[in-house]
Amino acid sequence: MPVSISGNTGITFPDGSLQTAAASPLVLRNRIINGDMRIDQRNAGASVTSGFPVDRFQVYSTQSSKWTAQQSTTAPTGFTNSVIITSSSSYSPISSDYFSYTTRIEGFNVADLDWGTANAKTITVSFWVRSSLTGTWTGALHNDAFNRVYPFSYTISSANTWEYKTVTIAGDTTGTWLTNNSVGIEIGFAFSVGSSGLGTAGAWTNTASIFGATGQTNLLGTNGATFYITGVQLEQNTSATPFERRLYNQELANCKRYYQKTYEIGTALGTNTNTGAISVFYNGTYGAANGFRFETEMRASPTLTGYSVGGTSGQWSIIAGATNTVTFGDLGSKGMRYIQVTSGGSVGYEGHYSASAEL
Repeated sequence: MPVSISGNTGITFPDGSLQTAAASPLVLRNRIINGDMRIDQRNAGASVTSGFPVDRFQVYSTQSSKWTAQQSTTAPTGFTNSVIITSSSSYSPISSDYFSYTTRIEGFNVADLDWGTANAKTITVSFWVRSSLTGTWTGALHNDAFNRVYPFSYTISSANTWEYKTVTIAGDTTGTWLTNNSVGIEIGFAFSVGSSGLGTAGAWTNTASIFGATGQTNLLGTNGATFYITGVQLEQNTSATPFERRLYNQELANCKRYYQKTYEIGTALGTNTNTGAISVFYNGTYGAANGFRFETEMRASPTLTGYSVGGTSGQWSIIAGATNTVTFGDLGSKGMRYIQVTSGGSVGYEGHYSASAEL
């Protein structure tokens, strides 16, 4: 079936799905950033046991040493990357446990969905998954206050095989959904959840502690078990449309609103290198050096960590001199006004930074 124009309604795709013109434009459909897992500014591809394995996606867990997560080049046709979560244990969750791979969407980017009103719009979430374990897998959507929750479920039918999944969700007509630079929608993909964190799939609830749906497969129960995910899309529509691909530099800039660093992509934080470092010149009148602007204006004033060119966290290097503690003064979402290094030299300072304004 070829792509066809359905009058003035929209476009019908080869799989029979209709992308309505009113519900979803041809571009800027996907509200999720880095859904194809291409960008990993933090880890240079290394595995992590907490936090962000790739940009914009974080693992939340109640127990440590149970899993690892890492950007992977194992991917379905048309994609280059995924994230793999690997069980490091044979663990049965207690009732209050939850382990979830999660991304948060800024309120500005979902304000048009009108959630929390009578005009709430339907969305469809689509994604590719692969696991060594078959069975029922689940997840949940939350608002910022975690008092409106929608558990969902899907089935992985064949082990170690990429499968495409879609979940259509009627927009929530109640609750408070933020439309500013805070969390608009959080979506999590569970890989292990205790009994108190499971709810009924397919309905909105105000139970705060729900992270998945009844029947969730326990990835952590099998040491070495794997779960891959990529191609995550959330769009305003009653059915899924093909994954929206954005140019790499566009997606990287989108990611830098929430996290950025001076190190090259592929260079880990704390590496001993001058490449990409910033040099600023000393102003003897104020005992400090001029500040700088971030590459992309950030969501909010970030948490900023300095690194000397030798890789020492919390410090910058005095040009042609020692390394000492660094202070970034009058810090905001666009940058900072000045930089000061204790026992400063008379020439200037140089170093790296990482800046996080994650939701």
